[in-house]
Amino acid sequence: MTFQPTPTQIARIKAAVFVACLMPLALLALRAWRDQLGANPIEYITRATGWWTLTFLMITLTVTPARRLLSMPWLLRLRRMLGLFAFFYASLHFTTYIWLDQFFDFSDIVKDVVKRPFITVGFTAFVLLIPLAATSTNAMVKRLGARRWQWLHRAVYVIGTLGVIHFLWLVKKDIREPLVYALVLAVLLGARLVFRWRERARTKAPTVRANSHPARAGIGPS
Repeated sequence: MTFQPTPTQIARIKAAVFVACLMPLALLALRAWRDQLGANPIEYITRATGWWTLTFLMITLTVTPARRLLSMPWLLRLRRMLGLFAFFYASLHFTTYIWLDQFFDFSDIVKDVVKRPFITVGFTAFVLLIPLAATSTNAMVKRLGARRWQWLHRAVYVIGTLGVIHFLWLVKKDIREPLVYALVLAVLLGARLVFRWRERARTKAPTVRANSHPARAGIGPS
């Protein structure tokens, strides 16, 4: 029997998840306070916020397959929060780059975006995240309509792919960790294709059974 929490329990779960999602930032702040960010603090912060951005993207994409496999529809109530935390850490990642790394030198930033492919890909992913975060409210779902909203938020698949490519091109030599993310993303996207194929098979099944009757299918004596 699957766990189906009450509204009160769901509220407590959401509160616990919210606190857990803030832990990476709290640990990063603690390391900064203790002067434990290594020889290059800016690089450490950039890498950490980027890592958590990609991690939260993968966790967000895990919600739908987990909901279906575990028969826990209430997990969908966590997806918006997780997605917004992915955007939150992406914003910290981007802010670290334009502020601490480039000191708001926008001419150099533009040159970086144009000349360095991994920054181009990362910048594109961040830009694509902005409309998803801006339309995450129930009011925007109603305003756009469910179908348009769903089409817009399917951009998260592209964003996840760009995020993995950004990480892969960044590390260059030791690509083991980016490949793990690539494998996770492939599994999550593959699971969605399997679910969609099964749904189509279910919708076609009644028609096939109806047409399999000799009189209806035109087979046998009329």
